[in-house]
Parts: sequence; structure tokens; C-alpha cells
Amino acid sequence: MNQSLKEWKFPAMLLTGLGLSSLGDFIYLVAINLLVLKMTGSAAAVAALWVVGPITSIFVNGWSGSIIDRSNKKKIMIITDIVRAVAVAIIPLLPSIWMIYALLFVISVAKSFFNPTSTTYITALIPKEKRKTFNSIRSLVSSGAFITGPAIAGVLLIVGSLEIAIYSNAISFVISAILIAFLPNIDSNQNDITKKLQLKNLLEDWKVVIRFGKEALFVMTIYSSFVIFDIFTMAMDSQEVVFTQRVIGLTEVEYSLLMSVTGIGYAVGGLLVIFISRFLSIRALIGTGLFMLAAGYFIYSLSTSFTMAATGFIILGFFFAFSNTGFTTFYQNNVPVEIMGRVTSIVSVLQSAVSVVFLLFIGIMGDLLPLRYTIVTLSIVSVVLAVFVIILVSQPTKKVYFSEDKAG
Repeated sequence: MNQSLKEWKFPAMLLTGLGLSSLGDFIYLVAINLLVLKMTGSAAAVAALWVVGPITSIFVNGWSGSIIDRSNKKKIMIITDIVRAVAVAIIPLLPSIWMIYALLFVISVAKSFFNPTSTTYITALIPKEKRKTFNSIRSLVSSGAFITGPAIAGVLLIVGSLEIAIYSNAISFVISAILIAFLPNIDSNQNDITKKLQLKNLLEDWKVVIRFGKEALFVMTIYSSFVIFDIFTMAMDSQEVVFTQRVIGLTEVEYSLLMSVTGIGYAVGGLLVIFISRFLSIRALIGTGLFMLAAGYFIYSLSTSFTMAATGFIILGFFFAFSNTGFTTFYQNNVPVEIMGRVTSIVSVLQSAVSVVFLLFIGIMGDLLPLRYTIVTLSIVSVVLAVFVIILVSQPTKKVYFSEDKAG
């Protein structure tokens, strides 16, 4: 038992740091939207907040992976946490909305480095046979942040102010950086990135990723399918408020309740998958999770009442942890850690570019056609894509890609 506790000491610290960071992000998400609305009174200005992230990804992720794979992962995570803490803390002091957008760009740049780096660090730190359990716990932590973050933000806004809510996010990044500082160093050597980050090296890095994609076609097909699925669900989520209120006819109170029951679904699913993931294969987690996610969205797309919409949201919330745990473990087990930063970042560039175009397209189609048609079409395509992935992962000849033992 003591040996087991020792083995989970560093993973527990990492989970705590990531969890606090996620909690702060949800508090900040509520606060920054309200702050921008308060400053401008413009819905368009608030909507622009959602575009900063994808645009930043397009400009940054094409080369950030080259730095990540050549640098000390632990230091990158600490530096980016500190950068985000300082940037977030400055936001309430800024008099101009454009200054806020500029700082949000800086925060997004730091996040563009932190996320792929943390994925690579986790893969190197956590043994292969323990990754599924770690990822299931992380899904629960993320679900908990999804529920408690907005709730804490609401309390802080009631008893304090927008500024206090934003500062609490800055503090969460500081604590995360402190915890990460106590984690082990996974890099055996220190690289001088200034000598290696030349244009020819960046082009070579893209070639490395393309070459890996060709050699590991099955892995990249599964990865691409998940990316496309995410884009479809993001498009549906972007029209969520409009769809629930104008198409289904829910009130603001009912919409808030809908978000609450969805959060409960996330939490229950995240908790359950911790206990049953050891009995389910990666294949089962991916197939069951993705199909039921798609089914949840399909039920939601056909909803005519709060009860039906809530049913769909509870299902998709519940099975999100299954899908996320299975896919993340599959990705970590099949992408070499030495190029994982580049693979994650470069694919993220393509995902962000497609997302921006697709979100604009869906917004336009929502004005030209009844929104119900658009959401139903997207949900049906998501179901078809989920079935396609199930067929792929069920192939007996691909069993080696889902191995969970130490040898791989």
C-alpha cells in the first residue's frame, strides 16, 4: 500500500496542479465574459473572445511543438503558468478593450504551449499500464472544474466582484506552477533551442509529422476522426444558447438548470470511469464513449422540451469521460513521446483553421436555414462518424494499437 502511494505521489501532484488550473479557467471564463460585456455592452465584443483562442493556435502551434520537443517540459509548464498568472492579474487594471484582447492573445499563446507540453509530460511521467487510470481521474477532475468553477465564480461575484473572480484565476495558476516545480524532470538533457529553431528546422519538423502520419496511418486516422468529431460538437455547442431558447423554447432559468444537470452527468461519468476503466479495454472506452456522445447530441437535436434536452445532455456528459479517457490513452500509447509536442501542435493548427471556417459557416447557415435542420444534420454526421470509428477500432488486426502492457 505504501509503495502504491509513493508511485502516485507525483501523478497526484500533477493532477492537483492541472485541476486547479482548470478550475481557475472556468471561474475566469465567466468573469471575463461579464467584464467585456460590462465595458462594451456589445454581444459581438463578447463573441470575439471565443475567436482569440483558435486564431492564436493558427499562428503559434505551427512552431510551438518544435520548441516543446527540444526543451525542458517542466520549465515550459512553470513559465507558461506564471505568464498566465501575471497576464490574468493585469486584466482588471486595463482601461481599453483592445488592451484586454492583446493580453488575451498572450494568455492564449501561453496556453498553446502549456497544453501540448502537459500531454507530453504526462506521457513520459506516467507508466503505460497506469495511463488509463490517470486519464480517467483527470476526466473527473475536469468534470469537477466544469461544475464548481462557474458556481464559485457566481459566489465570488455575489460576495465580491469581477476583479476578485479574475484574481482567483491568477492565484490558481501560481499554485499550479508551485506544484509543478516539485515534480521530477523528465528531460535527460538541456537543449539550446536558439541554435535549432531555424526555418529549415521548422520545415523539417512538419516533414517529420507528415512522415509519421504516413507510417502510422491507422493512429492518425483515429486521431483525425476525433478531431473532426470535436469540430462538429463545437459547432453545435456554439449555437447552444440560440437553439435551446429560440428553437426548443427554454427560459434562461431552464437553460441554467440544463447546464447544471449536464455538469452532474460529467461528474458521475468521470467518477464511474475511474472504477470501471480497469475492466474496460481502450477499444470499449473509445467505441462506447464516442457512440453515446453522438447519441446524446442526436437526442438533443430532436428535443422539443426541457426533459428531452436534459436527457441528451446527461447522456453526452456522462459518456464524455469514457471517450476522453480511451482516446487520450490511445494517443499517448501510440505517438512517440519525442515527437508528441510537434504532432499535437501541428494537428492543432489544422484543427483551429478548420474550426474557424466551420463555425463561421454554421453561423451563416443558421441564418439562412432553420437552426433545427443544421443541428440535426450535424448530430447525424456525428453518429455516422462514431460508427466509422467503432468499425476501425474493432478490427482484429489492429489489436496491437490498444495494448496496455508495459512492453506495448
